[in-house]
Amino acid sequence: MGAEFLFMDDNARPHRANIVDECLQSEDITRMDWPGYSPDLNPIEHVWDMLSRRIAARQPPPTCLPELRRALLDEWCNIPQDQIDNLILSMPRRCKACIASSGRHTPD
Repeated sequence: MGAEFLFMDDNARPHRANIVDECLQSEDITRMDWPGYSPDLNPIEHVWDMLSRRIAARQPPPTCLPELRRALLDEWCNIPQDQIDNLILSMPRRCKACIASSGRHTPD
């Protein structure tokens, strides 16, 4: 990944297990400090929200697992790449806002 690579995860218990810490250390992977109450930093959380809203807006809604699977795949493919790019580009601003709020929820 390169010298500037920084690994980002959240504070979920499985991610903080000793075995995970040992693995990251053995691979010389630096983990980003992550405030306990701030899911705002992970762009994928916002993508999941977009996907959820797109599924909820479908008419008619999926009524069985195969329909839901198709709908999820269709909607995933239809999320505009520029929206995802904008989320990624917003990371410096989001990190600054998180630091300013002492790790609490931020407005965006």
